[in-house]
Amino acid sequence: MTVLSQHTSDVNTARAFAGLKARFPEWDSVVRASPKRVADAIRSGGLADQKAPRIQAILREIARREGRLSLDRLRDVDDDEVEDYLCSLPGVGPKTAACVLVFSLGRAAFPIDTHVHRVTKRLGWIPENASAEGAHAVLKHVVPADVRYELHVQLIAHGRTICKARMPLCTECPLLDLCPAGPRLLAEGLAR
Repeated sequence: MTVLSQHTSDVNTARAFAGLKARFPEWDSVVRASPKRVADAIRSGGLADQKAPRIQAILREIARREGRLSLDRLRDVDDDEVEDYLCSLPGVGPKTAACVLVFSLGRAAFPIDTHVHRVTKRLGWIPENASAEGAHAVLKHVVPADVRYELHVQLIAHGRTICKARMPLCTECPLLDLCPAGPRLLAEGLAR
C-alpha cells in the first residue's frame, strides 16, 4: 500500500489497493501475474505501469530472502535494522520504510511525505535545499520518539489545509510567529 501511495492521494491509494486485493487475494498471485495485469488492477492509483513491476520486484525479493511472502520476522528486529532491510528492497526508500515502521509495525518512525517536507522546510527545521532523504536523516534524530506519529499526522493536516504548496494561508497559520518563511512569502505576495 505504501508503494501505491507514492505520488497520489489517499483516496486513490485506497482505491488501487482495493483493486489489487480484489484481483489478487494472495500475494503469491501478484508475483505470478503479468505486470500488465497487476498494473490494470492498480490503475486508479496512478503510475500503475511503474508501480506494478516495483511491487512485484519487492515481493520477489522478500520471498527470496524470507523463504515466504512475509515480513513477520521484522517485528522482533530493532528499528534501524528494519529500516536497513526495507531500504535494501528494490525501489524502497526512507519514506516507504518509515511508513512501514509506523503504520505496519507500530514503531516510532517519522515518514517524510511531501507535506512534512514542505512544512518542516518552511519552519526552518531542515535546510532549504534538503531533499526528502536529507530531511529524513536530520529529523529522525531530532523529533522525539514519543511525538513522531502525532507530529507526522498533524504536519500532513497542516500542509494540506494551511501551509499549502501554492499560496499558503500564512495569515491563518497558528505557527506564523515561529515560521521564518511566512513573513517572506507574505511580503513577496506568494501567500495569503
